[in-house]
Amino acid sequence: MTAAAALTPGVSRPTRAGLGRDFTASLVVFLVAMPLCMGIAVASGVPAEKGLVTGIIGGLIVGALAGSPLQVSGPAAGLAVIVFELVRDHGLLALGPILLLAGAIQLIAGVAKIGNWFRAISPAVVHGMLAGIGVLIVVGQFHVLFDAKPLPNGLSNLAAMPARLLGIDVGTVEAAEMAFAVGLVTICAMLGWERFRPASAKLVPGALVGVVAGTLLAMALALPVVRVAVPPIADAVVLPQAGFLSYFANPAILTAALAIAFIASAETLLSAAAVDKMHDGVRTDYNKELRAQGVGNMLCGLAGALPMTGVIVRSSANVQAGAASRLSTMLHGVWILAFVAVLPFILREIPMAALAAVLVVTGVRLVSLKHVRHLFHAHGLLPAAIWAATLVTVVAVDLLTGVLVGIGLSTLELLPHLKRLRLKVNSETRGEAHAIRLEGAATFVTLPKLTAALEAAPAGANVTVDANQLSAMDHTAAEMFNDWLARRRAAGASVVLEGAPEKLTRAAG
Repeated sequence: MTAAAALTPGVSRPTRAGLGRDFTASLVVFLVAMPLCMGIAVASGVPAEKGLVTGIIGGLIVGALAGSPLQVSGPAAGLAVIVFELVRDHGLLALGPILLLAGAIQLIAGVAKIGNWFRAISPAVVHGMLAGIGVLIVVGQFHVLFDAKPLPNGLSNLAAMPARLLGIDVGTVEAAEMAFAVGLVTICAMLGWERFRPASAKLVPGALVGVVAGTLLAMALALPVVRVAVPPIADAVVLPQAGFLSYFANPAILTAALAIAFIASAETLLSAAAVDKMHDGVRTDYNKELRAQGVGNMLCGLAGALPMTGVIVRSSANVQAGAASRLSTMLHGVWILAFVAVLPFILREIPMAALAAVLVVTGVRLVSLKHVRHLFHAHGLLPAAIWAATLVTVVAVDLLTGVLVGIGLSTLELLPHLKRLRLKVNSETRGEAHAIRLEGAATFVTLPKLTAALEAAPAGANVTVDANQLSAMDHTAAEMFNDWLARRRAAGASVVLEGAPEKLTRAAG
């Protein structure tokens, strides 16, 4: 889909004319969100209802406060691995204090207006992190396909996969083989629907079709497979108990909170930037979005739920379904709450293997080889190496170490330009013409300044970017410039590049 084709007009505050669009879009997002909320909770090593509570808070509360009106917030696959490890090492009750601290850190960061700095994280690091998470989800949920529990770490899960497959005995079909069959049917139904669905049903999500198919198979044959346990919604919310404050004395809790705050913020703002490319309405206020996420994670901590981020799959569904305002996001939270409160017996029929199958497909899709090929062809070997190093370290060590390794390697791009790391930006508007003059080096260090100057260009103005004095541009700045340029041109505005060096020319496509 081209940038122009992806644009959806009319994104603003709720209006009477947009109510129908918001209502329809909210139902679509609800159908996408339900299996993902439960599946991500299972992948995180916590009960399925914890993910549903996060989805409800993400819709009702964060949807009302968000700086990105069409972004949907809820439990994210990108945090499943780190939550699994935290619950394993510190227990489920420690998750509440960790999220309360993480949310407070996000809220403070938003108030301090440092949201734009999260956009300075190298795309190679972010996508390498997501790819590593995808690998970990696949190798972990592979075992859940057999109604078994994941092993403690990614390498152990990976090493145990061959034995799990070789242990299948078609001659004596037992619970493990039945669960695996349910998972395979779920995956086939999900992928088959996405490939062959009729145009009239294009908004029906493949994940929902897959889970329904797996559930109906298990019900029709009365298969003895493990199913989702969903208590009454009142029991799903676990308020702080005695000893809640004692967790704050543990340095490991503070470290975990910092890690979740950092990763959740980076994933949220990456998703928000992607959502902005899909429509031509209100642009994201990154600091407001960060504040909203902080409030949401603090509430999740108090409710004993999963952490949340802005999530691209549900957000994409929201935009493509024609959402007109934030009302759609808020309504999807209402539908989750209503379903869990009125129809929990339906959720209790869902096999765990069906949810694991959805997560396996989701994990595979997080490993974007297309993105690393783009980095290599557009920016050379180093960004691709950063992507690969981040991925491998996330899988072999842990998530936070992988991100830190990636960020550390990103600084290598600065070495040739240490004497000229400054970037001077001069902007001037005359009538319908707007000129931006760049001087120095455009790197991730100066990305907030460059971003602010580009996005301050008046809508519809003819923009000239004078890069005669621009000595260098790293891949982080180039990717951001490319996104801005594509969005301007898709909106019909003229952008002229003067004296652009090789990297800027390549970024411009």
